[in-house]
Amino acid sequence: MTSNTAAVIGAGVMGNGIAQSLASGGFDVVLIDAQAQALERGVGLIEANLRKGVERGKLSDDEAQAVRGRVRGSLKLEDAAGATLVIEAIPERMALKHELFSRLDALCRPDAVFATNTSALSITEIASAVNDPARVVGMHYFNPAHVMRLVEIVRGLATGDRAVETVRAVAERCGKETVLVNEAPGFATSRINALIGNEAFYMLMEGVASARDIDKAMKLGLNHPMGPFEMIDLVGLDTRLHVLEYLHATLGEKFRPCPLLVKYVKAGRLGKKVGRGVYDYPEELERLQSEKKRSAPSVSMA
Repeated sequence: MTSNTAAVIGAGVMGNGIAQSLASGGFDVVLIDAQAQALERGVGLIEANLRKGVERGKLSDDEAQAVRGRVRGSLKLEDAAGATLVIEAIPERMALKHELFSRLDALCRPDAVFATNTSALSITEIASAVNDPARVVGMHYFNPAHVMRLVEIVRGLATGDRAVETVRAVAERCGKETVLVNEAPGFATSRINALIGNEAFYMLMEGVASARDIDKAMKLGLNHPMGPFEMIDLVGLDTRLHVLEYLHATLGEKFRPCPLLVKYVKAGRLGKKVGRGVYDYPEELERLQSEKKRSAPSVSMA
């Protein structure tokens, strides 16, 4: 990169962590979201993460303040115009991504690299929304993005070497390790992880074991840092379902979503972000309910 400017589109579960990672690497970052509440929450999570870093002795107060000072929030997509690298972290819907990349193509400088944090969708198809698909590359972070060391770099059909080397250099500057994957449904990590999580839901549905015991078995028996249900709650059940639906359509029957997962999503049990998924998160649910009450319009009794 010829400058230290980056933009992250989407302040949700992944976007705020990506922004924090970039700021920790010395980049000036604009974190953009169309919804004020989502943006406020995303910036708040960065601040909370930095406070925890100081409390745990991983950062000094000065270092935390410097990282926070390199992140600014915005509700305007136009504020991505000057960035050398733009990373998309919006929901896993191809139509949404096409609309966003088409707008970015018109707004941004011609030498900007566009990266997508998609965990499964086609980089080639996403890149079809821009005039020069050579500048579109997959940059798949893992949750929590400011902690997890891996970034999966995904090359689409037309992705150029410059885009690949740009995001590799950015990731390494931020302390990440990278792997390079040629585009295939689910890439390397999501393809395997989706199978594990889906099979865990089938086991839960069949009464093989409780969710907590399945998670415990995977952590203590197979040395996974998180159980499959803990991971799904963190990522979002709706996000995991979208990935499975895509993999089922592209790779076949073994990726058919478990009916119990579908049922949870229909019930609104989308994971930690809403206070309830496979597990309950009372503190998160209470926080969300408080936010809802504060934002509710007052009703006049006159």
